[in-house]
Amino acid sequence: MLWTPGISRRSLFVASAVGAAGALLPVAARPAAAKSKGRASCGSYRATYHFTVPDQWKNDPQRPVWIDGEYHYYYLYNPDYLTGGTTAGTAWRLATSTDLVSFTDRGIAVPKDTTPNGDVWSGSAVVDTDNTAGFGAGAVIVLATMSPDDNANTQAQYLFYSTDGGRTFTHHGTAPVLPNPGVRDFRDPKVIRDEERGRWVMALAENNKVGFYHSTDLKSWTYVSGFIKDGIGVLECPDLFRITAEGGTRKWVLGVSANGKASGLPSTYAYWTGTFDGTTFTADAPDPQWLDHGWDWYAAVTFEKRDANGTLDPAARYAIGWLNHWDYANTTPTIDCDGFNGTDSIVREITLKRAASGTYYLASQPVAALDAHVSRTVNLGDLEVDGQRVLEYTGTAYELTTEIAWDQLTGAGLQLRRSTDGVRHIDAGIYGDYAFVNRGYTVSPDSSGRWRESRTPFDPSARTVRLRILIDRTSVEMFVDDGRYVHSSEAFPDPADTGIALFTIDGGAVFRNTVIREFRL
Repeated sequence: MLWTPGISRRSLFVASAVGAAGALLPVAARPAAAKSKGRASCGSYRATYHFTVPDQWKNDPQRPVWIDGEYHYYYLYNPDYLTGGTTAGTAWRLATSTDLVSFTDRGIAVPKDTTPNGDVWSGSAVVDTDNTAGFGAGAVIVLATMSPDDNANTQAQYLFYSTDGGRTFTHHGTAPVLPNPGVRDFRDPKVIRDEERGRWVMALAENNKVGFYHSTDLKSWTYVSGFIKDGIGVLECPDLFRITAEGGTRKWVLGVSANGKASGLPSTYAYWTGTFDGTTFTADAPDPQWLDHGWDWYAAVTFEKRDANGTLDPAARYAIGWLNHWDYANTTPTIDCDGFNGTDSIVREITLKRAASGTYYLASQPVAALDAHVSRTVNLGDLEVDGQRVLEYTGTAYELTTEIAWDQLTGAGLQLRRSTDGVRHIDAGIYGDYAFVNRGYTVSPDSSGRWRESRTPFDPSARTVRLRILIDRTSVEMFVDDGRYVHSSEAFPDPADTGIALFTIDGGAVFRNTVIREFRL
């Protein structure tokens, strides 16, 4: 669960510990105009080891697919962003990768405005191995939403096909393969192959419902059931997959991007574990869990984990999310400084685990291939802290891992991207019965001041916590213990803010096996 508190006792401690007069710094206003054509005189904000769009704009990731020994990662791309803004429409751009850390840009794959239906929104790509659609065995088929006049009542699903391994696509006429039945929200088709029953299944976002459809040829679709959930906003970007848990139990997972901020919940990726009989999804519990609890992990997708030979791992999947939010999508210094707006989370590996209560949950960790891109390791060992300890290390992009252990205290954590005077920083750690990330002491995209701190439950009786924190030029991602709880958020620290400080509140702690790793792509 998330909260948006005022100035807490912990906030006052952290502020006073760095000489900030006992009050939160105001969250900075928007640092750059969305339609700026020039470059400001500033240091680079382009991420060092996260995926960024080469230029202009990106938003929703599209589920990567394994083709010819590499992942094909498509994403929504607006080549006219700097002149037309977000309303100028999107195409699908392609990047390929063998390790999901280093990507090669391949340009636009599904162009916009090639038919009267306009630009191309979110959807999914599949490899039609058995030629069910008639475009040839192995053709890559994209089902995506288009709306000819951007009217919500005209959203419909259209088909594109590729016969060159997913590099370029041709539209299958101008008529939708799944027309709009006259509803407001009807988008983001996610298609999977149901091998057991010899058909395709589509999950479609329909306001407060995920609709399920069947097809044998990817061209004609029949509605078969729906999963309804109210209270977390409009459901978007649905996801449906099966995964094998610890102990061999197989579970189906239904995911959606949803906005639970009004209820004190995340606005990221909500999911339910349950069963799916090919037609109906039945959830284990009515309320969802969340794959991320930060402010900026939206439109996320999960996808198959395969080894170098293409062998599928049934016990794990990968996931990637857009490190931004529609609340402040155009607010970023990367526009003026680097000529782009669009950064993704690190790719993470997710597994299904069973809690002591018997419930199942997804746990996340950064993709293991990061290990092959380490350029420098700083092993700081065990560090004793009682109050505050400023480290000698400085940097703008790195990973920090540590296990904090204590006998008795109220809170402990780190100040990251800390300014020389100690006034500006991003805070991450635990306090009482919650873990947190707070971006309110540095430049943030949120001018309202409401979305400063994200929180997740924490059991203080454990007296230990493992933190793995990925810092890059405009982001922070914190993985707590086994990764059941993750906090991913945008932040825009000054490039000159490179320090780190450790802190404890009402007691001492040992930051065990503290290691910093830097990466080079």
